[in-house]
Amino acid sequence: MINGLTLSGGGVPIYVQLRDQILRALGEGRLSPGDQMPTMRQVAVALRIDLNTARRAYDELEAMGAIRLERGRGSFVAEPPAPPTADQHDAAVEEVARQAIALAQARGVPPLALAERIQALAQATKETLDG
Repeated sequence: MINGLTLSGGGVPIYVQLRDQILRALGEGRLSPGDQMPTMRQVAVALRIDLNTARRAYDELEAMGAIRLERGRGSFVAEPPAPPTADQHDAAVEEVARQAIALAQARGVPPLALAERIQALAQATKETLDG
């Protein structure tokens, strides 16, 4: 997992780059629930970044519910949450959509282009799961 992490100097904070790459690995299925994550120290050493930068990325991932930190054991990919009620589902979809649009706009990506790409990725994921 560490080998796939890279950093760029494009003005995006390092912890955001790290967080986003881990989220991408989760979304692509390269990390599965229960998988142990590299330690924050391992990430910091491998990427030659400050330990607090790695910690901030992990803290955000934990706050999002993507990973769980277990004192003395390490960090693990979290199990998916229980299925939401209809009202919770609608609210969650709305929140994620608004966050995605805000992130797209902040990075100069037109929201409709993002929507088209999400639809294509969702279809490819469905076909992979069905196939």
